[in-house]
Amino acid sequence: MKGNTPKTFAMLMLASAMLVTAGCGNSGSKETSESSGTEPVTITFFGADASPTWNKMQDAVGKEITKQTGVTIEAEYDVNNGGDQKIALMAASGDYPDIVFPKGNLSKLVDAGAMLDLTDLIEEHAPNLKKIYGDQMNRLKYSSEDQAIYTIPTNMGVDNVAFDATGGFEIQQKVLKELGYPEVKTLEDYENVLKEYVKKHPTIDGQPTIPLTLNADDWKIMITVTNPAFQATGAPDDGEYYIDPETYEATLHYKRPEEKEYFRWLNHMYNEGLLDKDTFVQKDDQYKSKIASGRVLGLIDQEWNYQEAENALKSAGKDDSTYAHFSVSLNKDIVDHTFQPTGFDGYGIGITTSAKDPVRIIKFMDWLASDEGQVLRNWGIEGEHYNVEDGQRVIPQDIQDRKTNDNSNFSKETGIGMYSVFSARYGDGVKDSTDNFYTTNFPEQIQAGYTAAEKETLKAYGITTWKDFYPSEDDLQLKDWGAAYNMPVPSGTDYSVTFQKTQDIVRKRIPEAVLTTTANFDKVYDDFLAELDKAGAVEMEKQYTVWVKDRVSLWTGKDVK
Repeated sequence: MKGNTPKTFAMLMLASAMLVTAGCGNSGSKETSESSGTEPVTITFFGADASPTWNKMQDAVGKEITKQTGVTIEAEYDVNNGGDQKIALMAASGDYPDIVFPKGNLSKLVDAGAMLDLTDLIEEHAPNLKKIYGDQMNRLKYSSEDQAIYTIPTNMGVDNVAFDATGGFEIQQKVLKELGYPEVKTLEDYENVLKEYVKKHPTIDGQPTIPLTLNADDWKIMITVTNPAFQATGAPDDGEYYIDPETYEATLHYKRPEEKEYFRWLNHMYNEGLLDKDTFVQKDDQYKSKIASGRVLGLIDQEWNYQEAENALKSAGKDDSTYAHFSVSLNKDIVDHTFQPTGFDGYGIGITTSAKDPVRIIKFMDWLASDEGQVLRNWGIEGEHYNVEDGQRVIPQDIQDRKTNDNSNFSKETGIGMYSVFSARYGDGVKDSTDNFYTTNFPEQIQAGYTAAEKETLKAYGITTWKDFYPSEDDLQLKDWGAAYNMPVPSGTDYSVTFQKTQDIVRKRIPEAVLTTTANFDKVYDDFLAELDKAGAVEMEKQYTVWVKDRVSLWTGKDVK
């Protein structure tokens, strides 16, 4: 699934007459465990996801949170995402911030004894958290062997309904318009659109047109190169695995014969000159720079991964160079499982053993999970970022325009959407007691947020959102194991070593398979699969299968052993 890129950070120590920084193993909050008031306190935090618009709580929402709770968050984010290096260092040193969002590295902290069990804290001090999670509390437990709650999921909202698609196979609006809005359902359709347009326009603004580019910089190879292989071949997103829905057996998804055909298509695109020759050597910033130039016709990506570049296009008046999202498959018989329901499943934020006042922290998280806290985090401040008209929250047009066309600066200034990581929340489509949606992501607001070029494309295809291109979740079976990429696995086993070996092989051999000659593709790909097994993939898959079955048993009560 989604990871991110490494860099080193320094933890900041903040001192003043009224504030004492908590965490890092050697300092704590001034509050006692009995205190739940708004006396000022600083809470230290590390987040494994990047947050380029973090403004040290000097945005409007951040200031209001501090005003209401007395809490200031001293945050450190892994600029390149993932947190692998930083969290490994924490686990080795025993120095932790008060709270941490470890993403896929929770096991390292649990094994190091760094995480508090939040079960009793939630029961005794967090009525809003209990209300939100409700009958989903069982899914917060770490494992069937260790049923502690170490983190509260915050990367997704409870009861979330996906109203739009923000990933898939992308094509510029101007390309679609010039070609008369062609049907784009298969890889062949997608290829033909790019081929036809680049033939007409070999250059854009004096530079060579790039039909398709991908981002293979470090972990992002998964997002734009390898994950699309299972999407285009009808499998759901379970990270590096395909899980058999009947037997729950896990195998590396690359072993599926249909995925070999997807990579054969990428190899074909490269040999046809349609795939950017720099795909496997360019860095993340080079990738985004090409997109921002307006000369990249197609992407296979998630919007969050290129949004900065797309925002630059909007700011430069190149709205027609932004991207439409399509569901594209190997052939018309394949059913895209992008929106297959997982039930509630997520990774999130936890309190470490370094926190001197866990009660104050859980009460802070509980306030953020209150209706007041959720509306503030999602909508901003009434009268400044939204108004209430006839009982309904409404975003003024000038605010919506800024949000649509200059999202990075808007987020940094307002803080809207910046604080979801810090506590539980309801997902899109859920309404509060005033009959308003908790979030701003509901059909009418999503449609209002589209640019003029997007609206023109959607209208031409006779749809209202990009999700209309995709099969509905109502037609797909609920996955008993949730989303496997969220499942923590023990870090003190041979599994982690073997998994890293297979990842190293994937990141070396997939580029080789794409870049080789057409005649040599089969040999390179088959050798790649053999190398995975030689590295221990078969035993690793068996191990992972056991954990998947344990999770199904824990969540559903089924005996699947």
